[in-house]
Amino acid sequence: MFFDKTVAIINFKAYKESTGPKGVELALLCEKVAKETGKEIWIAVHPTDIRNIIAKVNIPVLCQHADPVPYGAYTGWLPPAMLKEMGAKGTLLNHSEHQLPIDILDTSVALCKKAGLTVVVCADTPSKAEEVAKFKPDFIAIEPPELIGGDISVSTAQPEVITDSVNRVRKEATIPVLCGAGIKKTEDVKKAIELGARGILVASGVTKADNPEKALRELVAGF
Repeated sequence: MFFDKTVAIINFKAYKESTGPKGVELALLCEKVAKETGKEIWIAVHPTDIRNIIAKVNIPVLCQHADPVPYGAYTGWLPPAMLKEMGAKGTLLNHSEHQLPIDILDTSVALCKKAGLTVVVCADTPSKAEEVAKFKPDFIAIEPPELIGGDISVSTAQPEVITDSVNRVRKEATIPVLCGAGIKKTEDVKKAIELGARGILVASGVTKADNPEKALRELVAGF
């Protein structure tokens, strides 16, 4: 999939502030900001909320995970084809909180793409970003785990992680690189874009902000 825009993906995780009815409220807020700013904003929501949220918004909705299985006797699993049929735009794989063995990740990316899902794969290091680029996901999100949820952004604390990831991924394929971990301010985003990122993957900076709408507007102002 060729994508020539900058994108902000908001990961709702499984926070109380971003699941159930509050998840719907946050999704509607993200849609509002996307429409009013003209920025590309996607949301990655909990599997239990995906059908309800998809019914309420028109911005792209990703599922936070997908399993490498087809329809069938797979109790508790999330078949990519099922997510696509439910209306999901794509999926988020290999987040630092839900990492996959490399062979399982390879199979997962292939099945998700076969189902027509946009695939965002997380990587914790530039070398891992280069490795997963071989699977040809649609996006790779670089997130050093030690900075996730913190107050110092990867673009400030470890700018070389972004540039190294972008350069390594380019060796394998033309895949947009997103960055996350500690991204909370306009300047964090601007710097990430200057370093070669094509967007951001954020969670607590929006979901747990005192004013999520203000926080989101500040982030996309960096595009």
